[in-house]
Amino acid sequence: MIIDSHCHLNHLKLEGIEGGLDAVIQNAKIAGVDKIISICVELEEIETLRGFSNRYENVFHSVGVHPSEWGGEQPDVARLVELSSNAKCVAIGETGLDYHYNDVLTIPAQTEKFANHIQASIQTQKPLIIHTRAAKQNTLELMKSESADNTCGVMHCFTEDWDMAKQSLDMGFYISFSGIITFKNADDLREVAKKMPLDRILIETDAPYLTPAPFRGKPNYPEYVRFVAAFMADLKDLSLEEFSAITVQNTERLFSLTI
Repeated sequence: MIIDSHCHLNHLKLEGIEGGLDAVIQNAKIAGVDKIISICVELEEIETLRGFSNRYENVFHSVGVHPSEWGGEQPDVARLVELSSNAKCVAIGETGLDYHYNDVLTIPAQTEKFANHIQASIQTQKPLIIHTRAAKQNTLELMKSESADNTCGVMHCFTEDWDMAKQSLDMGFYISFSGIITFKNADDLREVAKKMPLDRILIETDAPYLTPAPFRGKPNYPEYVRFVAAFMADLKDLSLEEFSAITVQNTERLFSLTI
């Protein structure tokens, strides 16, 4: 059994897949992926995600607005709390800071949006899903100033250094690894993964993005999380079964997953 702790079912490439999303979910089950969390990046897609989680017993979802999303409704704390009330909404996010394109004009708005998500997580006691890119120091500072250690969560699709991982762990957060861990140029990330305590590791696809080897360059699907699991198991000198069981336990504990 494996859990894909972070994907985007409503963004998947379904053209040419007979059976569409039903087939994707079934293919994941055949591959041993028994539970899937579909992540919200803008509030306008929440009804679609709720529909998926109602339709498929093993699918859960989050509510949040990605730091780079500006076209739709921007969340305040009350709105996030309201939209998270669905029983199969298991997290707040994805949220965070993304300075990759170095647009300094968005930093104040990103900061406010991230702070709102942290406060909503504290109020609901649903874990945070944090996206951070090129914003290490500001991400950590805001987590501390907004008392993110009063909730819990995960640094999703982690690509930062051990210092950031350690500070996040110290605040009670988990670290999630995606298909990036399999990329040839990810030696530094692999060194971080080797240092990680087993009881704080999650795995994900971030599908349809970041497809792991040996499928890199093709669309990603939840079934491919098994390749992330296998690669990470080798790094941690464990069998696939041992590593998968540990990450399932971690994911179920963090997100309070029940079906």
